[in-house]
Amino acid sequence: MPSVTFEGETHGEIVLKVKRWLASLENNEDAAISYAEAIEQGAGLTKDALRIIASSAPSPIQQSDVMKGLTNMGYKATDATKTALVSGLDSLEEATGGSVVRQVSKAGRSMAYEMNASIARQVLKTLRGG
Repeated sequence: MPSVTFEGETHGEIVLKVKRWLASLENNEDAAISYAEAIEQGAGLTKDALRIIASSAPSPIQQSDVMKGLTNMGYKATDATKTALVSGLDSLEEATGGSVVRQVSKAGRSMAYEMNASIARQVLKTLRGG
C-alpha cells in the first residue's frame, strides 16, 4: 500500500511541506508565485538544509545541547529574515503600487533558477565526496 510521510519540527513546517507536495501534483511549475511564497520556499529549504547538516553529525554531537541550540538559532534567524523580507517587500509594493516588484519579478525568477541549479550541483558534488 503506498504511503506519504512528512516530517517537521512544527505543525507549520508540516503544513507547508504538504502544500508544496499538493502543488507539485498539479504540474504547474511554470506558474508564477508571489514573492512571499518564494521567500517562504527559500526559508523552508534553509531549514531543511539545517536539519540535514545537524543530522549528519556524529551521534554524540548530534544529540548535544550545543548542536540543538545552533540548529534552533538557525531556524529562528531564518524565520526572522523571512518575516523581515516579506514585510519590507510589502511596504515597498504598497509605496510604489507594485511597480518595483513587477519590474524585478521576471529577472528574479530566472536568477533564482540559476542559483538553485548551481546550489544543487554543489550539494551533489559535496555528497559524492569530490
